Amino acid sequence: MKHLILTAAALLSSMASFGQTLEKMTWFNEPEEWAVDNGTLTMQVTPQSDYWRISHYGFTVDDAPFLYTTRGGEFEVKAKISGDYKVRFDQAGLMLRIDKENYIKTGIEYVDGKYNLSVVVTHHTSDWSVITLDRPVPYIWIKAVRRLDAVEIFYSFDDKEYTMMRNCWLADNTPVMVGLVAASPDGQGFKARFEHFKISHLPDQRRLEWLEKHQ
Repeated sequence: MKHLILTAAALLSSMASFGQTLEKMTWFNEPEEWAVDNGTLTMQVTPQSDYWRISHYGFTVDDAPFLYTTRGGEFEVKAKISGDYKVRFDQAGLMLRIDKENYIKTGIEYVDGKYNLSVVVTHHTSDWSVITLDRPVPYIWIKAVRRLDAVEIFYSFDDKEYTMMRNCWLADNTPVMVGLVAASPDGQGFKARFEHFKISHLPDQRRLEWLEKHQ
């Protein structure tokens, strides 16, 4: 009996170490075709879908596939992202979303035949910033770190050396949906892949500062 209890405890501990699994996450705008295999999510991105609000184009869309879990507090999230991008604005990456008027999406976006590192920040209206790559890449690592009322966004080609590409505001002390997103605004969809998705809890910064003062 003692052996069984220890084995069960070890199994639960092992399962806990894997953290949030893709199978337990929730779809917003579930695509018609998707699969999770050995920790990798593949999806056939819904044609003519996107996330954008009002600015520049004059319309609002909120209909692209997004697989998410909900997190409070501070955290780091990252994933390895690739796709068979075909036409203008095909994109895949991470999204942090409070609601339809407050979200951040970031990843690779294919524009006019070039790969761009892209960030869209929406607070009622959307803005868009890009870093154009000088050559196509087979994949990209994207990482977002939520601390207090800010999100720092990084990219990497090897999951070792990360470069920050944006620091943007997001309301703190507010639960946020965080996960994997892809869109094909102008196209008929494409195959997107997400590997090594991981969310790591970060201790609350204010609490750490309080503890430092009250040791």
